[in-house]
Amino acid sequence: MKQIRGMALGIFIATVAGAGAADVPVFRAGAAQGNITPELGGDVIGGFGRLPATHVHDDLWVRCLVLDDGTTRVAFAVCDLLGVSRYVTDEARRLAQEETGLPAGNILVSAVHTHSAVSALGDRYLIRPETNAYQKAVARRIADTVRCAMNNLAPARIGWVTANEPRHVFNRRWHLKPGTVPITPFGDTDERVKMNPGRLNPDLVKPAGPADPEICLFAVRTPEGRPIALFANYSLHYVGGVRRGDISADYYGMFNDRMQQLLGADRQDPPFISIMSNGTSGDLNNIDVTKPADPYPPYGRMRVVADEVAQTVFEAYRTIRWRDHATLGASFEEIELRYRHPTPKQLERAKGILAKRVSDNAPETQEEIYAARAVRVSEAPEAGRFALQAFRIGEVGIATLPNEVFCETGLELKRRSPFKPTCVVSLAHGYFGYLPTPEQHALGGYETWLASSRFENDASPKMVERLLGMLTKLQKGK
Repeated sequence: MKQIRGMALGIFIATVAGAGAADVPVFRAGAAQGNITPELGGDVIGGFGRLPATHVHDDLWVRCLVLDDGTTRVAFAVCDLLGVSRYVTDEARRLAQEETGLPAGNILVSAVHTHSAVSALGDRYLIRPETNAYQKAVARRIADTVRCAMNNLAPARIGWVTANEPRHVFNRRWHLKPGTVPITPFGDTDERVKMNPGRLNPDLVKPAGPADPEICLFAVRTPEGRPIALFANYSLHYVGGVRRGDISADYYGMFNDRMQQLLGADRQDPPFISIMSNGTSGDLNNIDVTKPADPYPPYGRMRVVADEVAQTVFEAYRTIRWRDHATLGASFEEIELRYRHPTPKQLERAKGILAKRVSDNAPETQEEIYAARAVRVSEAPEAGRFALQAFRIGEVGIATLPNEVFCETGLELKRRSPFKPTCVVSLAHGYFGYLPTPEQHALGGYETWLASSRFENDASPKMVERLLGMLTKLQKGK
C-alpha cells in the first residue's frame, strides 16, 4: 500500500511539473536571405569618385533572423550595402508589418558598409530624394526576406557569448607632428589629426582614439542541435582590395560563408544564415600603419580577415550555454537633432570654387567635391528627426544608430548599458554620415568635415543618453 501511495505521489508531482512546463511559451526562430545584387552598369560607391559596376565577384544579400518568445516577435535584417536610406528602411518595415503583422518598430534594418556595392541611398545629401528603382527593389526584398524568415519559424534554443579579435581593428585617425597635417578642402589649417596617414609615416605621433576588438554574438539552433542562424557584431569598417568595377559584399560575405562551413551547416533545409553586422567602426579600419603592407592579390586580404574572424567566432560559439527561452523586447524612438550647415564664408568659397570649373563633368578634386557637398547641405532644414532602436534578447542588449559611429561611442554604450553584453549596430534606419564625439570634432579630420558628418557636434552624447534610457526600460520590462 505504501508503495502504491508513493507511486501515486510521484505521478502527481510529475503531472504538476509537466503542466507547468506546458505553460512556458515555446521559443522559436527562423532565418532567410534574399538576393539584392543590382544590375551591372550602376555606379559603385565607396570612394570619392564613382565608376560603373562591370562584374559581380560575389552576390549581395539581405540576411534576416526572426525571434519569437511566445509574446514578442523581433526581426534583424542586415543588407550587403554601403548604407540604406531611411526611406528604404521605412518602406521595407511598412511592407513587412502590413503583410505579416510584425510591428515595424520591432524590425531592425541596417547595412554592413561594403564599399563595393551600387548605392541604395539616392542622393545622400538631399533630405527628400526621389526613390529610384533599385531602392524600391531593395525595400521589397527586405520585406520578403522578413516574411520568409517568419515562414521558417520553428522551436529553437538560444545562446550568446563574446570574443575578442584585436588583429584586425586599428584606429585610422592619427595625431601627426605639428605642421604636417594637410590643409582641408575648406581651406582650414588648424586640424590636429589625419585619417589614413599612410604606412610608416615618419610624422606619426599616436592614434587619436581607441579600437574595439570585441565580437558580440548570439545564435539559435534547433532543440536537436542543428544550427539555424548566428548574428555577430564587430567594429571593422570594411577591408577592400577589390578589382575596379567589382560588386562584392566584402569580408562580411566571406565571413558568413566561412561560418557555414565551420559549423557544418552547408546545404541545410531551411538554410543556415550567418549575419555579420557593422559595429562602431567610423574611425577604425584593419590597417596597422606602423607596419609595412603585406602583398595580397585582389580579395586576398579580405579572405584572411574573414577566415580569422570566423575562426575566433567559431571557438567562442563552442562555449555557448544554450537556453530554452529568452525574453525579447524592442523599442523604436526618434530623436530631434540639428543639421550642420556651412558658414556664410564657407558657402561663398564653395560657390566660388564651383564657378571656376570649366567642365560639366562631376567634381573631380577633393576641393571641388566638398564644395559641391557644402552647397547641397546648405539646403537642409534646421533640424530633423532620426531613428534610434533598442532590443533585448535575454541578457543581451542591442542599440542602433543611423551613422558611421565612432568607436568611443560604442565603448561608452557597452560600458553603461544595463545589458551585458551589448551589441551596437551602426548604419541602421538611414545614413547620415559620421558620428564623431564632441572631443573628436575638436581634433578635426576627414570624418568631422562638413558633409562628412551631418549632425550637430553634440549629437553623439544626446543619442547615447536616449539609447541608454531605452535599454534601461527594456531591462525593467517596460
